[in-house]
Amino acid sequence: MSTKKDFKELLTQDAKSGKLGRRDFMRFAVAAGMTIPLASGLWTSEVEAATPKKGGKFRLGVHDSNTSDVHDPGQYLSVGNIQLAHTHRSYLTEITPDNTLGPDMADSWSATPDAKIWTFELNKNATFHSGKKFTSEDAIASLNHHRGEKSTSAVTALLSSVVDIRAKGAHAIEIELNQGFADLPFVLTDYHMAICEANADGTMNWQDGGGAGPYKIVDHKPGIATTLVRHDGWHREGAYFDEIEMLALNDPNARQTALITGDVDAITSVDLKTMALMARNKNLVVENVPSGSAITLPMFCDVAPFDNLDVRLALKYAVDRKELVEKIMFGTATVADDYHVSPAMPYAPTDIPQRPYDPDKAKFHLKKAGMSSLDVSLSAADSILPGAVDMCVLYSEQAKKAGININVVREANDGYWSDVWLKKPWTFVKWGARATPDQMFTIAYKDDAPWNESHWQNKRFNEILLQAKAELDEAKRKEQYREMCQIARDDGGTVIPFFANFVYARNKNVQHAPSLSPSWELDGARGCHRWWFA
Repeated sequence: MSTKKDFKELLTQDAKSGKLGRRDFMRFAVAAGMTIPLASGLWTSEVEAATPKKGGKFRLGVHDSNTSDVHDPGQYLSVGNIQLAHTHRSYLTEITPDNTLGPDMADSWSATPDAKIWTFELNKNATFHSGKKFTSEDAIASLNHHRGEKSTSAVTALLSSVVDIRAKGAHAIEIELNQGFADLPFVLTDYHMAICEANADGTMNWQDGGGAGPYKIVDHKPGIATTLVRHDGWHREGAYFDEIEMLALNDPNARQTALITGDVDAITSVDLKTMALMARNKNLVVENVPSGSAITLPMFCDVAPFDNLDVRLALKYAVDRKELVEKIMFGTATVADDYHVSPAMPYAPTDIPQRPYDPDKAKFHLKKAGMSSLDVSLSAADSILPGAVDMCVLYSEQAKKAGININVVREANDGYWSDVWLKKPWTFVKWGARATPDQMFTIAYKDDAPWNESHWQNKRFNEILLQAKAELDEAKRKEQYREMCQIARDDGGTVIPFFANFVYARNKNVQHAPSLSPSWELDGARGCHRWWFA
């Protein structure tokens, strides 16, 4: 039986989709028993607010911004880099707000039955900030930036199976691989795969900071601030704001104060200790988006004492993940095990038992390693995640019951990615969500991956990874990923306490579509061009 509430929702939905204009909306609403002021208020608060409008300067407070941030897509590391990249550059494909694969600079794609040859049809209307038209030469140069022995890109492993990339006319490319690669269109959403202009010699011109994204850079001071204006040649919908100002606000208190006082319109990360307080502010909206963003604590498996498997297992049993989620994340996370596939990802194993907090089992493994106690240091910085240092301190308290002393080192916020991560033997890391397990395993767990953050080597894991890339049978592929997860859990060098939700906030006059992408903070790092002012 239909109710007034049902009718109101249907009426509002039809108006939002453009099926009803204001006059018809008011007529039907009054006929359904609403007063004119109520119907008018509903139109203003629900329909007009959901209709994108152009104009205004969007000011964004960004955490994890560094003076060492660069324009080279192959060297992107920080959240600041990622937010800027998706604002001033474009990609062939993208993860949409509803977490599906969608087009960006490629309109469509198709593959041969064995998934060894992929064809991408390119957008014919896309232009770079310089005014140059986008062609297949630019796409080829941009992808080749991540290929070959001389490439300095951190994600060369993602394209290691590519044999050739060739033009099929001015607006299509063909990618040939030495084996089937079912995930290729998803891989091209990786934040390193930005498209830039090609130089005359076929290399990628990233140095000038240009791109083909919705906004072009006017002024850029790494780790401080960036100003951008709308790119008139933007080839897609969106880019509703006239201007963007990104401010580096690594300190959580400074970031939230800036939002509360109106100095910025949105921030990329909320201090969870004050999340509930912020949510009660009638002028603010706190977004809490479940994701596959993993917190990892990688240990160098080729450095003592982490080169001993029993030491690694002791540290994995010495962490109470549920307590960390409750006390540090205030429930805004999903308890993880020590493999990097979240329940939100495809092929996630559901039958691997959760490793419990077990100090006695940790002591058992220390004894097997010939130790009665263990002293280790763990580096962290709150710019990576508000509460990161507190989380490590709580972990150290939990581990004491197993005879493990964890010395938590509070590192400087600026330069963490360049000076600490991949440099020190045990660190705190926050990964953004990847679309598929293959992406995560290839860039962070494969033996020769540039970002193999734990220096882990496992022959069987690498064999299955190569097999799974080419496996088109979904059931077989799921079983292959399950085995990889089991191996990483039992042998790997990474403690993974939980998968963190993306918790960020905006002023209530900033609007967005009903869904938010779970791939990065701020709607998959695309809030600057997907959102608008009411």
